Amino acid sequence: MREAADGQRLFVGGEWTEPDGGHYAVVDPATEETVGWAPEASRDQVRAACAAAREAFGPWSRTAPEERAAVLGRAAGVIAAHFAPYAELAQAETGATTGTARAMQVGVGMARFRRYARVEPAEWAIPPQINEAGPMGRAGVMGALAVRQPVGVVACITSYNNPWANPAGKIAPALAMGNTVVVKPAPQDPLSVYRMAEALEAAGVPRGVVNVVSGRSVEVGEAVVESADVDMVSFTGSTAVGRRIGEVCGRSMKRQLMELGGKGAALVFDDADLGSAVAGIGTTFSFYSGQICTAPTRVLAQRGVYDRLVEQLAAYASRLKVGDPREPDTVVGPVISAAHRDRVESYVELGRKEGAVVVAGGERPPYERGFHVAPTLLADCTNDMRVAREEIFGPVVVVIPFDDEDEGVALADDSDYGLIDYVWSGDVARAFRVARRLRAGGVGVNTVGRNMEAPFGGFKDSGVGRDCGSYALHAYGEVQSIVWPG
Repeated sequence: MREAADGQRLFVGGEWTEPDGGHYAVVDPATEETVGWAPEASRDQVRAACAAAREAFGPWSRTAPEERAAVLGRAAGVIAAHFAPYAELAQAETGATTGTARAMQVGVGMARFRRYARVEPAEWAIPPQINEAGPMGRAGVMGALAVRQPVGVVACITSYNNPWANPAGKIAPALAMGNTVVVKPAPQDPLSVYRMAEALEAAGVPRGVVNVVSGRSVEVGEAVVESADVDMVSFTGSTAVGRRIGEVCGRSMKRQLMELGGKGAALVFDDADLGSAVAGIGTTFSFYSGQICTAPTRVLAQRGVYDRLVEQLAAYASRLKVGDPREPDTVVGPVISAAHRDRVESYVELGRKEGAVVVAGGERPPYERGFHVAPTLLADCTNDMRVAREEIFGPVVVVIPFDDEDEGVALADDSDYGLIDYVWSGDVARAFRVARRLRAGGVGVNTVGRNMEAPFGGFKDSGVGRDCGSYALHAYGEVQSIVWPG
């Protein structure tokens, strides 16, 4: 085990800086051993990072888009060259299985840098308009141009469940647009984000364009959001924290991009392919051990298939191996911490008290080490139960019956959340009809897969704004109009 003095340093203004607040241990959720030592920034160091980003913004925003793209492309190359150790670190910090750490964490992070290394048009001609004479000027033809400009300094506050894909999905499009960034990673797994900063530094990113400050104290995040040098906050995390950030942003009109909680409804109709539905819903148990806001955690099953679906989901959950994520046959690794394991287990117990029937899981797996939770299925639920309304963020699925299409849609929409819902039906026309009725930012039809060029974001308490693909460039940009007489 390394001494704290050998811990990670902050990245501020292009310099690797010793933290004023010392270091804290980052713990492997599978072994409960120390992975490394993360730096605890002071408020003054956060302010210095924001000031450095402000100073770097002017020169960086004026660089050619091709130059900015080249930096992102080189960063992807650095990540590729260090892929194996980066994946090992991500696995150690998060407890992800080997396949998830490699493909969905580091792999997706690298792909996002490559995606935003593509230069896209930043201005569009607007059709000329013929104006009649009036108080604003003489009659004539008015030409116009729409220009996408960078916002300025962007605070990127990232989630713990994916320390590569989530930060890369903020940093890469923000930099491509000409913004500078101050990144505040989740306290549970910040070390991977510092590796990302090293990759960007090696790729030639100018001083101050990328800054990383971390810490367990809420003061670190507060200082980033409150900084007068920050023009926009891009946050991924809980709805409760998102609300607090939104209140602060509102006082100074900071732009916001919020990806918040989810309680995805999965409507399974009588004519659905149950094998496909079970496999898709079953990803809640395995993918990040259910620690993902897009998971189909609230299953709405039409009564004609309810019993069979519950039976097949229970069998599926019972077959999944829970354990050491480094073993090749492990499907469900640990959750991020002991505190979070206890929180998930408390929801399972709450479900029992509310009248749900535990048909799979419900007991802690018999391991001496690691924050493991068994894949758990709660049947005979109603939509007013807390386990059906609140985000559990673990490998727990609730099942609720419904009679017809209207009731299914009403139950799905009877939620504070609206991130991604899912529809399984053999009638494609009905599936798409239902999808359009759902109040969710995204809907999967007979799949839990995603198209990474499609807009991503939520309705209601699931967030504000859209990113992914070209939509992320809009999210990290302001649209300016330039008008002239023809």
